[in-house]
Amino acid sequence: MFGAMTTAITGLSAQARALGHVSDNVANSQTAGFKRVDTSFVSYLTESTQSVHRSGSVVARPDYTNSISGPIAQSENPLSLAISGQGFFSVALPTGSANGQVSFDERQFYTRTGDFQLDLNGYMVNSAGYALQGWSSDATGEPDRTQIEPIRVSDLVFNPIATSNIDLSANLPAGGTEAVSTPRDVYDSLGTLQEMTFTWTPNGANTWTLDITAPNGGGSLGTVDVLFGQAASPVVADGTIGGFANATGSFAGAASVAGDPAILSFSADFGQGAQAMTLNLGAFGEARGLTQYNEEEYTVRNFEQNGVPLGSYSSVGIRENGDVAINYDNGQSRVIARVPITTFNAPDMLQRLDGQAFMRTVESGEARTSDVASNGAGRLAISSIEGSNVDIASEFSKLIVAQRAYTANTKIVTATDEMLQDTINMRR
Repeated sequence: MFGAMTTAITGLSAQARALGHVSDNVANSQTAGFKRVDTSFVSYLTESTQSVHRSGSVVARPDYTNSISGPIAQSENPLSLAISGQGFFSVALPTGSANGQVSFDERQFYTRTGDFQLDLNGYMVNSAGYALQGWSSDATGEPDRTQIEPIRVSDLVFNPIATSNIDLSANLPAGGTEAVSTPRDVYDSLGTLQEMTFTWTPNGANTWTLDITAPNGGGSLGTVDVLFGQAASPVVADGTIGGFANATGSFAGAASVAGDPAILSFSADFGQGAQAMTLNLGAFGEARGLTQYNEEEYTVRNFEQNGVPLGSYSSVGIRENGDVAINYDNGQSRVIARVPITTFNAPDMLQRLDGQAFMRTVESGEARTSDVASNGAGRLAISSIEGSNVDIASEFSKLIVAQRAYTANTKIVTATDEMLQDTINMRR
């Protein structure tokens, strides 16, 4: 009878733990990235043979569901992320700051809570205070996969880029007798627009002389004769560029090879030293870029150049491949990092921590960090948040079962107590 009472008491303890799991799940049913805890009951035997069975005990063990995804909902926050599939975000826990520098816990943490926002130091942190980690990117946007670190948005200025290439696509009128000109502004090394004028003067049959002037760059930068069709040596198709001749000043023309780019190089000094530029006029012997056909007037089809002015921070966004890009008000963007996804062989064995975070354990296996949608990792859902995987209806069902089982165990304790009382009263 004492054994029966002890068994019933362990049943009470086990059902109380199950009730605690249900309570935790219901309380966190609206917590982003929360993973519910189910209950597994395990029996322990005192003695069990073909002829004898003595009551043992039962314990309630948590059954984690870290690998089961919650519903993904859209968010107005552009930095919110959700993982569609397996994997976790790698995050770091800030431990303090001094002189504007934030220190982080050396341990590695993981989470599915992706409601990230920029904090005052430029780090992307979620509602639990964990900072998103990623691979830093070089100037070309290629990530360095050898080291993972907290992502910080600190490049708030986009340095100006001086104009180095100009593309011109136009038609000079065959038989033209008057000079024509087109203005074009370029950026200097400080991001300032500088005026330049491109003037074409007819100089005999199938020959035009190009003169580029820059009022703030030294005046005339030089001249060069552009030869078309029959004027070129060797001769090319009528109306197409065949070569350059008589270059002066800073001009230098590419050698005439059929099919090669027809490029002129020159330079201007806007006060910061010589700024080299190239003028792309199409290709030798091909009817693209600059041509000379019979039209009434000079027609410009395309005239553009590279280079950008100084840019200030506008916003930050995350792309579907995980690239974190800063956008600037000059229309440019810069990729500063890439968000990877970390997977485990047994994610349900991860150690749970405060704030919907996890740590690796021996049972979970090694952490494998890889690009989005590769090596078993899920895809990124941009501007989205993963909710809790708790099902309220299922939890209420578990609640009823736990309550009834708890009540049943109390009946065993009550009956055993009455039987023991009857046994004690036998000597009277």
